[in-house]
Amino acid sequence: MRGMDIEAEALLQEAQESIEAAQNYGRELQQRLHGLQQARRQIKESASQTRDVLKQHFQDLKGTLTKLLDDRLVTLLQEVDVIEQQNIKPLDDCQKLIEHGVSTAENLVSEGEIAVRSGVGEKKEQLCSFTKKALHIQLDSLPEVPSLVEVPCLSAQLDDSLQSVLKNQIFNHGTVASRPPVQISELVERPGGILVRWCKVEDEFVAQDYRLQYRKSVSNHFEDVYVGSETEFIVLHIDPNVDYQFRVCARGDGRQEWSPWSIAQLGHTSLVPHEWTPGLEGYSLSSRRNIALRNDSPSNGVLYSKAPTYFCDQTLTFRIETIGQTDKRDSIGVCVEQLIGYESLQRDKAVCISTNGAVFVNGKEMTNQLPAVSSGSTVTFDMEVVNLGPSNNNEGGNFKLRVTISSNNREVVFDWVLDQPCDSLYFGCSFSNPGWKVLVF
Repeated sequence: MRGMDIEAEALLQEAQESIEAAQNYGRELQQRLHGLQQARRQIKESASQTRDVLKQHFQDLKGTLTKLLDDRLVTLLQEVDVIEQQNIKPLDDCQKLIEHGVSTAENLVSEGEIAVRSGVGEKKEQLCSFTKKALHIQLDSLPEVPSLVEVPCLSAQLDDSLQSVLKNQIFNHGTVASRPPVQISELVERPGGILVRWCKVEDEFVAQDYRLQYRKSVSNHFEDVYVGSETEFIVLHIDPNVDYQFRVCARGDGRQEWSPWSIAQLGHTSLVPHEWTPGLEGYSLSSRRNIALRNDSPSNGVLYSKAPTYFCDQTLTFRIETIGQTDKRDSIGVCVEQLIGYESLQRDKAVCISTNGAVFVNGKEMTNQLPAVSSGSTVTFDMEVVNLGPSNNNEGGNFKLRVTISSNNREVVFDWVLDQPCDSLYFGCSFSNPGWKVLVF
């Protein structure tokens, strides 16, 4: 019996120690739970404060950028929510673990107290069972709870720089001008187009770019037709005998905003657009017939204009859109009449320039030469009547035109003598190889 009492006392002592360990374990869990609650409160409060700060900050800016600021606010609030949820979840899991541990410890204490109070016959068995259970629970294993410095403390990093920028931009936005700095100075009729020229009316204004717009008079919508540094532009695809309005503005050097618009000017053209003759094998035309493309057909010949639409004192312009392989027979120019059967304009009653820059008058090559044409090159013809009537010179002609051909910032000027007056001229081109594309206006 004495041996049993010693064994029971040992078990009792062990049970008492387990109870004390469970109590200490419970207290540690309670402390950790309190720390967990503090961490949780810190996240919640800082998240709430951050939301309030963000809302207030963005509320102050809504007057100018309401939509953008609302979108940004939603994004930041979502970030707060994400950070909050990502960091609250481990604490929630830890809290559940601690609460379960507290419940287990309480149950273990209750079982231990029952075992201690049990009768002598039952005490040994219950104490053994209780001790084994206490050892199985591992009362010395405590979950890790982060300290306050280890958990997030949300805040919003905000400053007044955006307000300063907005305030400065608003303060400097818009100007009052007594008149626009540029005005349209001239509208010149062209076949199927209008040449628009403009100029500055403020000497102190330094223009970086100009912007030209136009519209039909019956339309309510202006559309951009040119943006660049030049002070003139030919607006194509203009319907004959239809009124159009034109306006221009400028952007000052180093500025982003455009100046006020010029006074809208009304213009029209009575000249029908230049067109190439359709149906010639070897050439494909655009829908407006102002662009000709030399195709792969082996057929050679001169492509003429549909009608003699070029008149003196006008400018005829060819723009080379794409180039092909050159040939000495290639030509771009004007002629008195259409002559079928020729492979080039390098013939009588015609003036032309070849793709290598050679100038031909009535089939004879001049000494003066222009630069070879390339993709994007423009070749212009300007003509004026020098004299009408009988001529006393030795050339035998009685009609003389002064011709100026310009290409790549170079020009040649000569007199073209014809045997009879000519009110209007045809234009034409001939290319021996495919790939050449030319626009006429």
